Order: sequence, then structure tokens, then C-alpha cells
Amino acid sequence: MNNINIQFGTLMLFLMVLFLVISTFGFIIRKLLGVERKKWFSYNHINERHKKLDWSVRIIFISLFYISSYFMIDNDTYGIPWYFETWFIFIVFLITSEMLRAYMEWKYAENKRDFLATIAEMMFMISIVFLTITTDFFGLFTV
Repeated sequence: MNNINIQFGTLMLFLMVLFLVISTFGFIIRKLLGVERKKWFSYNHINERHKKLDWSVRIIFISLFYISSYFMIDNDTYGIPWYFETWFIFIVFLITSEMLRAYMEWKYAENKRDFLATIAEMMFMISIVFLTITTDFFGLFTV
């Protein structure tokens, strides 16, 4: 039981440091480009078209999550492919959502450098996630 508490504490510390690194990168890149920072967990759409497209993407991916979870429940029988697992769908959702935001910022935003900051942040987050997965959380949680 004590080992589980230590691993949970290590995971929480790791996630806080990861959040701090990603936030710091976002702050620095937006300062360098002279772009306003985005609010966390808010629906700040560029225009009405962006709002409709964003909600369409969300509905499609929510549907995929439900379908994926149905197959994950009976995983022994069907053997779900890697590209239909929940983690992969979530990563594709985040990339799709951010690419839609970057396109809308490039096309319609007043400050044309907004899309550069969005793409830079997205690429940094993808790199961090990829690095974290390929290094088994930087060797923190090896079996």
C-alpha cells in the first residue's frame, strides 16, 4: 500500500512539473510573438463559424469515445486496434482541435501571429507527450 502512495505522489509531482513546463513555454512563446494569452478551459472562438466547427469536432470525438469504450469493455473478445484506443482518440482530438484553432486564427484573427503561437504550443505539447511515453515517464514508473 505504501508503494502505491509513493507512486501516486510521484505521478502528481510529475504532472505538476509537466504542467508548469508547458505553461511556461506558452507564456514565453506568446510574449516573444506579442500575442495575448488564451484563457484555460474557455470557449474563446474566433467567430461563429469556428464555434460551429469546433462543436462538430467535439461531437464527432465524443461519439468515437463512446464507441471505443464499448469495444474496450469487451476487449478480450474483439481485440481492439491501437488506433481505436481511448488514448489515441484523445490525442487526435487535441491535435485536430488545435489545428482548427490555428487555421481559424490564421484566416480570421486580428493578430496574425496568434496561429504561430498556437502551432508552437501544440508542437511542444506533442513533443513532451511523445517523449514522456517513449521514455516511460522519464524512467519514473518502470516495473
